[in-house]
Amino acid sequence: MSEYVIAPHSVPGCFLRFVRSSARLPTEIHASSNQPTNFGTCIATQQNLKTRIQYIDKDKAKTVAARSVFKQSSFLHISKHRVYRADWSSTYTRHSPHTFRRHLNMPGYLHIEGPYFKDDHGRQVTLRGINVAGDTKYPTSPEMPSHVGENFFDGDNVSFIGRPFPVAEADTHFKRLRSYGYNTIRYLFTWEAIEAKGPGIYDEAWIESTIAILRKAKEYDFMVFMDPHQDVWSRFSGGSGAPMWTLYAMGLNPQAFAATEAAMVHNTYPEPAKYPKMIWSTDYQRMANQVAWTLFFAGRDFAPKAIIDGKNIQDYLQDHFINACAHLATRIHEAGDLEDTTVIGWESINEPNRGIIGYEALDGIPKEQKLQKGTSPTAWQAILTGSGRACEIDTWDFGGTGPYKTGKALVDPKGVKCWLSADYDDEKYGWKRDPGWKLGECLWAQHGVWDPNTDTLLQPDYFSKTKDGKHIDVPGFTQIYFVEHYRRYQTKIRSIHKNAIIFCQPPVLEIPPSIKGTEDVHDRFVYAPHYYDGITLMTKSWNRYWNIDVLGVLRGRYLTPAFAIKIGETAIRNCLRDQLKAMKQEGLENLGVTPCLFSEIGIPYDMDDKHAYKTGDFISQIRAMDANHFALEGADANFTLWVYAANNNHTWGDNWNGEDLSIFCLDERDPGSSAKDKVMGKVSGEVDRESLKMVVTKNTMSTDRSTLSDEPVATRAYEAFVRPSAVYTKGIIISSGFDLRNVTFHLKLVADKATEEAYPTEIFVPPWHFPKADTQVTVTGGKWEYDEDRAVMRWWHMEGEQEIKVTGVGRRKIWGGEEEGYLEMMTRTYGSWGQCSIM
Repeated sequence: MSEYVIAPHSVPGCFLRFVRSSARLPTEIHASSNQPTNFGTCIATQQNLKTRIQYIDKDKAKTVAARSVFKQSSFLHISKHRVYRADWSSTYTRHSPHTFRRHLNMPGYLHIEGPYFKDDHGRQVTLRGINVAGDTKYPTSPEMPSHVGENFFDGDNVSFIGRPFPVAEADTHFKRLRSYGYNTIRYLFTWEAIEAKGPGIYDEAWIESTIAILRKAKEYDFMVFMDPHQDVWSRFSGGSGAPMWTLYAMGLNPQAFAATEAAMVHNTYPEPAKYPKMIWSTDYQRMANQVAWTLFFAGRDFAPKAIIDGKNIQDYLQDHFINACAHLATRIHEAGDLEDTTVIGWESINEPNRGIIGYEALDGIPKEQKLQKGTSPTAWQAILTGSGRACEIDTWDFGGTGPYKTGKALVDPKGVKCWLSADYDDEKYGWKRDPGWKLGECLWAQHGVWDPNTDTLLQPDYFSKTKDGKHIDVPGFTQIYFVEHYRRYQTKIRSIHKNAIIFCQPPVLEIPPSIKGTEDVHDRFVYAPHYYDGITLMTKSWNRYWNIDVLGVLRGRYLTPAFAIKIGETAIRNCLRDQLKAMKQEGLENLGVTPCLFSEIGIPYDMDDKHAYKTGDFISQIRAMDANHFALEGADANFTLWVYAANNNHTWGDNWNGEDLSIFCLDERDPGSSAKDKVMGKVSGEVDRESLKMVVTKNTMSTDRSTLSDEPVATRAYEAFVRPSAVYTKGIIISSGFDLRNVTFHLKLVADKATEEAYPTEIFVPPWHFPKADTQVTVTGGKWEYDEDRAVMRWWHMEGEQEIKVTGVGRRKIWGGEEEGYLEMMTRTYGSWGQCSIM
């Protein structure tokens, strides 16, 4: 049994003595107020997978989280603002809400000031993170990646326990991600994981496992925001997200989606290995998603007959989704040790879609629809094939400059309908459907959109107006229907997690809603758009000769799309940067002066028919990843990279729809690395306590990596994403970036006053690029130190404009040598000249 003493410095002679009866290290203390009469004894107990020490105050207790490692007979001196440990040089600083952390220069509470994140000492904080994890999209029991079809439709009996990875393996993954310099995690979960078994039936075991994983993330001091993830609505409509029962609630039959092409689902595709690349993304323009999103956002306006359990289907679906997220938020809140210091906030629903809301004419392709691949039906054709009719539909493919038409194809469901039959038993899920909503018939036909007796389209513009006759376009959908849902969601979440940062994610590549100055944009609001280089993503190739300003085309900035082509790698990189800058500016104009964080951006690794997996040459991936990071740095953007997938492999990629964007791969061992890696399924992923103590520095954005190799392993193109970055900036960043070609990092800032000794500007400096013996540093003034063990450079500087330049060592030839020619690149990429058209 070990004994400890806390001595409040502001009240000499006042001590709080407590006893630790457990051998486990304490991680929290509930301490008394600074009154000399308040003495007490507290005993450490095991509770909620961690040790907690409860001090019983006679009058009024103040909670202080002490995430630290104590030794016998250690002393803390508590003053009003700081807490000192007698035998350590580190200083603890109290933060709202009443927390202190090891290491004098790390925050416990993330503030928002205008467009910046700030720590408690006024330093600008740069959020650099990763999406964890892609594996979250599919269940563990049964293990069902998207290429597995067996028992697929037994969707009520699945479990996601063990996602994003098992608790026992969390140390390995979080340690790896910390070594890459990440301080932020966008934590993926799906509605299905919470409520798969049926309406209102929550998986409490999964929630407990999630809390355990979040506590592991806390040990590594990640900042986490929760992402209710979805892609094309649900696994059963080709993606991830919603439980299977939601489709039955809408009156749809997911087992008929394949025959009607209401969705292109990998699990039901005849030859999963030949599932067309990125075809899943076209499901947004197919019947199942068009119905799902239209009902979710606007069922009251466009399907007033769709009443279930006394509610319109819109309210029924939104209530269940919001309540499921709120239930998880409540459990995290009740955990008592995660809010604000670890779970900093919640994102709105991932990549919301309008369905067919705002379509001017159902029998045409909307001018806003820039993605066409495979069969590309009009909404009217999708309605017909969804009702069992045969249609001849245009087919498209996607080339180096966008989609191009390839011909036509007959889609013949042979009478199979994607709607539930009239004899379907609604009692399975316990809901009661209103008699006015008839099963066995197309819901849109029941609302007079078309006549199934004559197959005549009666109201081609039915979805272009609100119930009161107001015209709807794409911005109108965002302004009306998205904002209404977002308002309900964020109000519910913040009623539970009071200080939650809300990451608002409008529809992809759309102008954000005009809500500047409204109560929707509060003091804990962040704009969280997504951006991908669409040409690279869809073609799975890095074309360094030309690309397209996709955002400029979408915003109508060019007289003709041909003028949007950017020639040469420098122009392409600048174009990517300028698109991110433009998106940030749209946020400022429409949402107000708030931070911006790109919560998804990334590259495919299986480029050029997996050329790199056969040769070990990842030059295309390195160039593409570096271009994306150049864009982020040039736009001074916070981000969470897409994606980390713990089970990625060369055969099936991320194990979801043929995507392969994970920075980590089980089959990868970088040929330039001699380091040994401990990966589950390969070698034991155990992390001993001493190693854990060394790698964890007990602060929100620490850079301690003292037990890690300088050479990341099981990663691809790590030269490009393991890169230096300012983490804490005393002042405001003017410009910052990493020149990979010359292995040079620069940071230019402006400070209103000189740095304090305890709180300098801090930069993550990965030793792989910057071995201490070979690193050169140039500053305009002040002093600096490079702590290679912790991969951090600290810089004390004066007020005004200041600049630092850090030059490292190029360990491999990334540029240089004989360059691949234009014809060779085209042949490798496309096999022949192929087709050429403009998006």
